Amino acid sequence: MFVIIFVFASLFLGEIREFYTRFWWWDIALHSFSGILLGIVGFILVHVLNETEEIDLHMKPGFVAFFAFLFAVGMGGLWEIFEFTMDSIFGMNMQKEMLGDPSGLTDTMWDLIVDALGALIIAVLGYGYLKTAKNESFLEQWIEAFIKSNPRLFKRQP
Repeated sequence: MFVIIFVFASLFLGEIREFYTRFWWWDIALHSFSGILLGIVGFILVHVLNETEEIDLHMKPGFVAFFAFLFAVGMGGLWEIFEFTMDSIFGMNMQKEMLGDPSGLTDTMWDLIVDALGALIIAVLGYGYLKTAKNESFLEQWIEAFIKSNPRLFKRQP
């Protein structure tokens, strides 16, 4: 559901309704949100591997959080490479001019910074969840909902 909201906010509101040009903070907010979403995806990827009994893998909470952070930042970096490529080859304007910088460097750097901050938030929350698995948190509820929605990934065979 959050992915659908993100796509709606970036494509429809951002491009069609021109929120990127109407609100200076729109791109920053979306990149922060994407860092959070990608951090959750990275966290769930490693958590699923950690909890699958068929795979003999037991990673420490610090590594799981570190992987989630690096996954989100790496995907953010790949997106920025995509934006640069589209602007360079096809003359698009994906790297919006920011603070009078026609090169897009300022936009790219702020995008990477807020991607990293969003990823860091999830890495810290995920680490806290793994260290104190008994306490209920919103991240724990999301993970439990994912596990319940995908039981085939967590089947325990005798």
